[in-house]
Amino acid sequence: MTQVTNKLTTFEEFIEWYPNNGVRYELHQGVIVEMPPPTGEHENVIGFLVQKITIEYVPLGLPYRIPKTGLVKTPDNGSTYSPDILLVNHDNLVNEPLWKKQSTLIQAASIPLVVEVVSTNWRDDYHHKFGDYEEMGIPEYWIVDYAALGGKRFLGNPKQPTITICELVDGEYQTTQFRGNTPIVSPLFPNLNLTAQQIFDSAL
Repeated sequence: MTQVTNKLTTFEEFIEWYPNNGVRYELHQGVIVEMPPPTGEHENVIGFLVQKITIEYVPLGLPYRIPKTGLVKTPDNGSTYSPDILLVNHDNLVNEPLWKKQSTLIQAASIPLVVEVVSTNWRDDYHHKFGDYEEMGIPEYWIVDYAALGGKRFLGNPKQPTITICELVDGEYQTTQFRGNTPIVSPLFPNLNLTAQQIFDSAL
């Protein structure tokens, strides 16, 4: 992650500045940062999870979609994130004032699930985004650390590849971790048939 500018930037300035150069940028507490370029393994995991999640909601006729790109803006206007996987409740988009022109969501009712696949900027996923997604009230947040990049306090010592499922309960995230052949338990998709190891293996 590379800081693009030192000056504090508003969301409106960020959107107006955002270049069409194929690079992902986020706004972190008013500072524009360039996101690390994705690796093939990182993209493999995202593609695999998109497929598995889609298989869950399409047969049920749920009004969900996964956009290619989409932004999530925090209520304080200081941060705007571009999640690796953003599950959108299409029925609530009529209530989203920034979606039509800026592909940006501000309401938890529009976001049943967000997934971040951990890369070198792991502190963002475990700290800043964890806190911001929790504060927004997003019901479910997955931290997919297939390469065990996070800190030992999250992954153990020695560090192990880990899936952390964060479920919003009474306004706070309750976390459950999954490793190896342990089946993933998703509050949103209770019939999900997927193990942590399958997700890790999808990187190859």
